[in-house]
Formats: sequence, C-alpha cells, structure tokens
Amino acid sequence: MKESTGTDRLSMPFLLLFSVFVIATCGLIYELVAGTLASYLLGDSVTQFSTIIGVYLFSMGIGSWLSKYFEKDLISWFIQLEILVGLVGGCSSAILFLLFDHVSSFRILLYLLVSITGILVGLEIPILMRILQNKFEFKDLVSRVFTFDYIGALLASVVFPLVLVPQLGILKTSFFFGILNVGVALLLTIKLKEEIRFLQYLQIAAITTIAFLIAGFVFADNIMNYAESFSFNEKVIYSKSTEYQRIVLTKSRKEIRLYLNGNLQFGSSDEYRYHEALVHPAMEGTANAGKILVLGGGDGLAVRELLKYSGVKEVTLVDLDPEITRLFSTHHFLTELNQNAFADPRVKIINRDAFIWVKNCTDQYDVVIVDFPDPGSYAVGKLYTNTFYKQLNRIIKNGGTAVVQSTSPFVAPRSFWCVENTIRSVGFNTLPYHVHVPSFGDWGFIIAKKGEDYVFPETFISGLQFLDPAVFKAMTLFPADMKKQVTEINKLNNQALVHYFEDEWNKYLQ
Repeated sequence: MKESTGTDRLSMPFLLLFSVFVIATCGLIYELVAGTLASYLLGDSVTQFSTIIGVYLFSMGIGSWLSKYFEKDLISWFIQLEILVGLVGGCSSAILFLLFDHVSSFRILLYLLVSITGILVGLEIPILMRILQNKFEFKDLVSRVFTFDYIGALLASVVFPLVLVPQLGILKTSFFFGILNVGVALLLTIKLKEEIRFLQYLQIAAITTIAFLIAGFVFADNIMNYAESFSFNEKVIYSKSTEYQRIVLTKSRKEIRLYLNGNLQFGSSDEYRYHEALVHPAMEGTANAGKILVLGGGDGLAVRELLKYSGVKEVTLVDLDPEITRLFSTHHFLTELNQNAFADPRVKIINRDAFIWVKNCTDQYDVVIVDFPDPGSYAVGKLYTNTFYKQLNRIIKNGGTAVVQSTSPFVAPRSFWCVENTIRSVGFNTLPYHVHVPSFGDWGFIIAKKGEDYVFPETFISGLQFLDPAVFKAMTLFPADMKKQVTEINKLNNQALVHYFEDEWNKYLQ
C-alpha cells in the first residue's frame, strides 16, 4: 500500500469526522422516515415511533458489538458500510410503500429494514473511532466523534418535519439522504485512495449506487403513484405529503374520494348524508345561530351546509393543515363540491392546532361544529378529552350547541359512548344520534347543549337531500347492538378512547 501524502494525512481526520456528522444525520432521517411511514400506513403514531426507535437503537447496539470482528482494512470496511447504509436507508421507504399491499406480515418487513439500517449504522461509529484512535488522544477522540454525532442528529430532527417532508415528501427524502451517504463514501475513496484496498471496486460500487439512488429520486413520484395504485381502486388525481399527513384524492366515474393517511374521509356520492347530519340538527336546535366555529372540516363541506342559513354572520374554520384548506379553495373539482365555500366573505380560515387555538380563544360562539378525524392516535385523541371539552364549553354561549363526529357506534360502540360520556362529564347536556353513510356504514354524532336540553326542531331548512324532523328523531334511536355503555372518561393522562378505538377497529378489520 502506498504511503499517503502529508496533505491526505491532515485531511483524513477531518473527512472522517465529517462522515460522523453525515452518519448521524442520515441515520436519524432513516429512523424518522420509517416512523412516519409506519404511522401513515398503520396508524397510532406513538406506538409506531416508540417501537421503531427501540428496534433501531437495539440494532445499533448489535452493530456496535459486531464491530469487534472487523480487524483489518478498516477504512475500506467503513466505506463499504457507508455505501450499504445509503442503499438500504435510501430505498427503504420505496420498498415499504411498494410492498405494503403485497406482504402478509408488513410489520416484519418494516422492522427488518429498520434492524438492518440500525446494525449498519451501529457498526460505523466504533470502526471509525478505531481508525481515528492514533490521530487524537482518547478524550479528544470521544468528545469530537460524539459532538459531530449529536449535531447531525439535531439537524435531522429539525429539518425533517419543517423542510424535508413538506418540500420533498417521504420517498425523495429517503433517496436524497441515501445519495448523501454514498456521496461521502465516494469522496473518501477519492481523498484517501492511498489508504484503501479494493479502491476500484469501491468507487464503482459507490458510483453505481449513487446512480441508482438518483434514478429513484427522479422517479419518486412515479414510484409513489404506482404504489398507491394498489392501495386505491380509483385513479389517483392528487397526492401530497405534508408535515401533518399524506393527502390522496381519487376519482372514479362515480365519485371523488379524499383519503388522509390512507383513511377515507368522504366520498362525493354520499358525503351529503354525513354533512347534513353533522350540521343541521345543531343549527336547527339553536336560536339565532349567527356566529359559528368549525374545528377540523378543512374540506369546506360543513361550511357549505352552514352557508345555507341566511342568519349566519360569520364562520371561523380552524384546521391544522394549510395544504388541505388550500386544496379545497383552489382545485376545481373540490370547489365545485363545496360550492366555493371558502370564497364567501363570511368565512375566515385559521391554520392552527385546534387544541391550542381553543385554549387561547377569547370569543364565544352560538354553534361549534367539531369534525376531527377519528381518535386513532394520541395526537388526535387529545381533541376528544375532557380537558378539550372543558375549553369548548367555555367558548360556547349559554343556550349554544356543539356537535362532535364520534366514529361508528356499530363498529366501535365503546369508543362512541366514551365520547358521549366524556362530553357529558364536563357539564354539557348530550344527545347521541347516528346515520347510515354508504361509504362508511353506520356513523355517530353527539350533540352537546350548554345550559339547556336539546329541543327537537319541527322543521329543517329546505333543500336538504335526506334530512327532515321525522328522519332525525329516528336517528336518535339505538338498537341493542349499539346500546349505551359505561366507559372511562377520556383524559389527557389516560387516553382511554384511543385504546378503545384501536381495539375495536382492529378486531373489525381482521
């Protein structure tokens, strides 16, 4: 092996410490990608992130233990590991999306890829420290390696939710950091070529892998569209990953459908049943309903129903994701569906976390429409807690009304009655009811009155497609298989509803 030049010897420690920074950044990105993707596809983000972080760290421990068996040609081994990490981590999200609908044990595949990535990353740092052990004193070596490691982890944790997912999406983010990983390996083969065995092999491997990952990055949208074509029976006409969720719109001859994180939100052929049931009983049961608050409902369909009332003076809509409200304000199919509701001067859109916004709200409203997604995660479950409903009670005028979408009382009766029990526990008078929506099945709602009981309206506004006083009264009757149940109160510190919901829906979908 040739002797390295003085310049190369001086640059070698810096290049390898820079590699630590890249390893840490890319490794955490792969971990975050796996957790985010798992929460998109499997739900329950807390469980997914917790188990993936655990598996990843355990696998790094295995890799660190295995590193003792690498004794010769450490720089060459280190470069090979960089290439492998870039290849596996860069392709992991594409592999998972493509195989989600084709493997019976998706979780096994998910944890296998996380484990392989973790083992490879776990091998790298100990090998790198052994390469550098003659360049620094031990205390300086440890401090420098871990300083670069932690800085890289911090950078990854900041840019991933704020920049990468909104701008690149999950697949392109994986491929981009795979390219970065292998790019560093290629740089090392150029700068430290006198120190490396099998130089030509490593350079060809690095260049080939980079070319493959660049192709994946360029065609990431095509890969995603192909993968989603198996998940959705209809043609995908729009898809985007935001920092909050994966948005997919599909179109068939019959209807347009909206999916968030793979869960159906509405079908245009029958959404009127859901939104008439959500909005009109609350509006008809409230005198002088002029000031309205909508929480969730970024599709504008509930707002469309509210604007049918000439007495409505203002509608404030609070929805977390600005991409949803932008989409339903501009896409021609969707503005036709919501009758361009967001262009009405009475409507004000606020893109904030509803939990925080309601806590800080100083106004009061006649009617509040609560149209959140189902409580399939702790992040959403907090919006169904007694803490949230206490704040909701505070911002509703005496005699005012709230209505809460409350999942299916047929599929998830404990979940439904948990919502009702929790709302009632903070002082509301409640009226549960349900309606059949063909796209969903039997779906439930809870009316919450402040300071008085709900009085059934004798008439409903004209022009509705299915709802009238007799139909609504029938909707308040529950058969034996949906009968009222005793449940825990859903609180921030127990999130009982999330456990009920996950248990009931998992059994139903098995």
